[in-house]
Amino acid sequence: MKRSRSRKPKIAVGILNFLLWFAGTVILILVAFFVLLYYIHKGPSPRFRDLFVSSAKESSVGGVLVDLYLTPDEVDKIMAKNSTKGFDEITDTNLIQIADTNADSSALGNASSKASNPEDPDGDGITVYDVHGPTYRGKMMVVFDPSRVKVATIDHYGISSPGKTLPELVEKYDAVGGINGGKYDDEAGIGTGGMPQGIVFSEGVLRMGDPGTTYEVYGFNNDNVLVVGRMTAGYAQSIGIRDAVSFGPALIVNGKSAHMAGSGSGLNPRTAIGQRADGAVLLLVIEGRQTTSLGASMADLVTVMEDYGAVNAANLDGGMSSSMVYNGEEIVSSCTMRNRKMPTAFIVERRD
Repeated sequence: MKRSRSRKPKIAVGILNFLLWFAGTVILILVAFFVLLYYIHKGPSPRFRDLFVSSAKESSVGGVLVDLYLTPDEVDKIMAKNSTKGFDEITDTNLIQIADTNADSSALGNASSKASNPEDPDGDGITVYDVHGPTYRGKMMVVFDPSRVKVATIDHYGISSPGKTLPELVEKYDAVGGINGGKYDDEAGIGTGGMPQGIVFSEGVLRMGDPGTTYEVYGFNNDNVLVVGRMTAGYAQSIGIRDAVSFGPALIVNGKSAHMAGSGSGLNPRTAIGQRADGAVLLLVIEGRQTTSLGASMADLVTVMEDYGAVNAANLDGGMSSSMVYNGEEIVSSCTMRNRKMPTAFIVERRD
């Protein structure tokens, strides 16, 4: 009994020492973190500062770190030096001549279809490429039949309504693959993912948007041409938009690439959609905020889309929402903690 009583003070002292060590370690880490932030903002490299600021301001919560050391005017000047100039024109649909992807298979069988398209050796109408750059890696999914690309959406919208993860949206529509879609309410990165912002067309129905209000519209018309541009929801209906969402900026319109100030943005996870002259749809997702992939800038997205022959292309929602699903597997994801819930996605339907 005496021995056990004598051990109690030693245990208490041990616990106290551990708590003091732990608290001291946390304080040192926080001090080092804020010293590093100060060095980034006030140090000798304006280029690194500008990259950090433009990257952080695009995230849901990272902008708070920027505001600790810079005034609003300083932040505005940095953002202006790394921005993307918008387009005044919208897609000229005559520039897209969609190939008849079913002609060979209907007349001669699937084997002939495979042989007719060296880009699609397995004949499933989809090819996924690895994409790499100095600061990023990701995937480009090429869908040769644009009629298969639709906007998947949740049934009911609302601030408190739950969205669905990308795998859930793909499964809901029994699709073969997909990428995240348009903008949505996500205050401080903790939203429910159930309230889109901007416009939503799904399978020919205007699900979100006022006919007289102008939006960034990125989506497909009834002729399966990707339309990119600013227009009212009423005008979008009049030209036969069937599936579309809002985000931005436009990257390429009618073969002309966007004008970039600096890099056009910071380095972040990115998602983009484009279309080649032959109608093939380009679905691009870049991983980011990881040691193996910091992320891509808007200028990087333009370069990749140019390399893959895009005539029209647009940036979609990015950040932790950026993800790609193919054949039941999430092959690109930028969220390491939890799958983000969202109201919309571009999905690729299965072949009949």
